[in-house]
Amino acid sequence: MAEEKNYIIKVEEGKAATDERPSIGPVYRSSFAENGFPAPIPGMESCWDIFRMSVEKYPNHHMLGHRQIVDGKAGKYVWQTYKQVYDIVMKVGNSIRSCGVEEGGKCGIYGANCPEWIMTMEACNAHGLSCVPLYDTLGAGAVEFIICHAEVSIAFVEEKKIAELFKTFPNSTKYLRTIISFGKVTPEQKAEAEKQGLAIFTWEEFLQLGENKQYDLPIKKKTDICTIMYTSGTTGDPKGVLISNESIITLLAAVDCLLGRVNEELTMNDVYISYLPLAHIFDRVIEELFISHGASIGFWRGDVKLLLEDIGELKPSVFCAVPRVLDRIYSGLQQKISEGGLLKKTLFNVAYSFKFYNMRNGSKHAEASPFSDRIVFSQVKERLGGNLRIILSGAAPLSSHVEEFLRVVACCHVMQGYGLTETCAGTFVSLPHELSMLGTVGPPVPNVDVRLESVPEMGYDALASTPRGEICLKGTTLFSGYFKREDLTKEVMIDGWFHTGDIGEWQPNGSMKVIDRKKNIFKLSQGEYVAVENLENVYGCVSDIESIWVYGNSFESYLVAVVNPNKQALERWAADNGVSGDFETICKDPKAKEYILGELTRTGKEKQLKGFEFIKAVHLDHVPFDMDRDLLTPTFKKKRPQLLKYYQSVIDDTYKSINKPNA
Repeated sequence: MAEEKNYIIKVEEGKAATDERPSIGPVYRSSFAENGFPAPIPGMESCWDIFRMSVEKYPNHHMLGHRQIVDGKAGKYVWQTYKQVYDIVMKVGNSIRSCGVEEGGKCGIYGANCPEWIMTMEACNAHGLSCVPLYDTLGAGAVEFIICHAEVSIAFVEEKKIAELFKTFPNSTKYLRTIISFGKVTPEQKAEAEKQGLAIFTWEEFLQLGENKQYDLPIKKKTDICTIMYTSGTTGDPKGVLISNESIITLLAAVDCLLGRVNEELTMNDVYISYLPLAHIFDRVIEELFISHGASIGFWRGDVKLLLEDIGELKPSVFCAVPRVLDRIYSGLQQKISEGGLLKKTLFNVAYSFKFYNMRNGSKHAEASPFSDRIVFSQVKERLGGNLRIILSGAAPLSSHVEEFLRVVACCHVMQGYGLTETCAGTFVSLPHELSMLGTVGPPVPNVDVRLESVPEMGYDALASTPRGEICLKGTTLFSGYFKREDLTKEVMIDGWFHTGDIGEWQPNGSMKVIDRKKNIFKLSQGEYVAVENLENVYGCVSDIESIWVYGNSFESYLVAVVNPNKQALERWAADNGVSGDFETICKDPKAKEYILGELTRTGKEKQLKGFEFIKAVHLDHVPFDMDRDLLTPTFKKKRPQLLKYYQSVIDDTYKSINKPNA
């Protein structure tokens, strides 16, 4: 085995518990920051400077590309240069200002990634406006809530989202004055907007508004809020996370430092495929990073089934993904291998084992087995465009078997990262060639200090020989607070430390493994947050059940549940539907499970739950949750870690039963 390095340095000792606070582990930072955190480029004070400096340096280089549709078919990528984009951005900015939007105003953007999204964002950066992404995956009414809460006065909208935006009327019209479609506007839409006292324009019409007007660009400060990103709240309302210019430019300096230390610097020749939502911090900061290097960003067509085709045409060098997308790629490749016949399968397995053996013994992926890469794995490489050098997974944990597989067959680095909107996305990332980091999110990025805080009630001790506890972070990449919610800010920011709510475990090499969640809110594999208590309250309305425990994890894309049915109700249903036996026998009957699942689904639809909030399978337990088995507290609150421990085999079998048909 290769000799293991340690990628963190201690900057402060841990502290024992006090009456007020639990014990805390030592403070660590990246070993790449042994001489202090890397400073941003001189002169780079704001997100506008990131773009402005690249326009000056790379005016004629490709910046934004999209596929031209000719006769209904997607053709080659067509490109706009940095200078061409800059000229349009200046027009957009002048047009926004001509609508009376002043410095500090809030500008909404609603829709899929496209060149106009970035141009609007840059116009906001230029004029000191806060860009506010509007998106509906946060639940029914989220768009209306965000417009009203952030006081958005102008909104840029994808053509097919206009109807959704109109559903926020009349409440949103208290703030919203102007709407700009990235595409067309129908006469009916124009009439509807005007009836509400709003102006509505197509993109081309809007650009003409500022044609002969010139507005001075305000001086931007590092502390200015460049974006307000809304994220799930446990109370139901989304929380507005305030991100400053300083957070983003500090992060870029740290990522550049990290990539330089592992010899994977970005250059103007790098190409990125933009498909992860720009409304989320992960993609936003990655695109800012590419812009800072004068690199090229190509947009997908918006259909996940066509993503690999877009990748094949664009040939990106960096691919950022959520685990669900990488799981799809993994499944597709596994299917191809199994269909390839005995000889091909055997050749693949031998090549895989040989290359992985060499990588485990310290060989870099490109040197581990060039023959295997050329003869066996080149097809995988070509399927991913042929030019990939980095796959970065984020937003939820990537399964270790998928990560290992892609590290071997994709012929590029596969890195897993961790971060939150509140930490400006980049907080930990695994490193190239470090196979011991499989299944972890790697060491800290060189822009934050990290410590673990003990969680005694869950049995996690930050001062133990294997330190475990809540991950707490400190640094200038942290958010500036929750908009209009100082109370929520104080809950998570304690003595300058941001409490993530995630439970981590330090590894011997300095990487972090995320092992649990402190609060009853978790993330599914597609990156969606689920507030489990809220869901249990919704499903608890079903009259045929006594109690329900909803479960999901970051390696699965859907929810399952253990249900205590109402004995009388289920026995009555059984009698009416020809199901015989005692209560325990009825609970085991597949028809009974199907019936209860149907009732839960019906309630979910009535309450307008999102698709990922629906339960996919249930286990019926005839014995109610109780204190005797340590499943409930004396006040009848569910003990979730104990429930999982008790029902682990049931949960595993339930997920297997769902996954079986697609295996």
